[in-house]
Amino acid sequence: MGERIASPCVGLCSTTLGDRVCRGCQRVDGEIRDWPALSGEQRQQRMAELDRLRAEVAGRFLEVVDPESLEAQLRRHRIRFRDEQPPLSRAVELLRVGRGRIRDLSCYGLVGRDGEDAAALHDRITTDLLAAAERRQALLPDPLDPPTQEP
Repeated sequence: MGERIASPCVGLCSTTLGDRVCRGCQRVDGEIRDWPALSGEQRQQRMAELDRLRAEVAGRFLEVVDPESLEAQLRRHRIRFRDEQPPLSRAVELLRVGRGRIRDLSCYGLVGRDGEDAAALHDRITTDLLAAAERRQALLPDPLDPPTQEP
């Protein structure tokens, strides 16, 4: 049996609409295209980079005060997450899915830094996340290009 290909895809790829960076998973178009060809180690590395990016951006607006409540709510609402995924990265996914229904962030183990509701937090995080992902894309090597040899 082959290795399962883990992916940060959340099923709403905006690269098909012409975006260079996906609004759903924050990967660049080439990274999405080449994902199946990456080794398991390369995929894990990229997923960890995306988690760090989400946690860094979300941490500007949000704090996870109870990771166990957050995980329980993710399970309750059947929102996909990974065991190694940091709580702030998980919170980004929760806000993406539940931003219109969440009334009290504290029930999810979260506190907004400026007292904003879930929808407003999601909008601010998404805006900054896309900008950060675009900056990240400029730094990414093409994983399928052979390394260049120095003369």
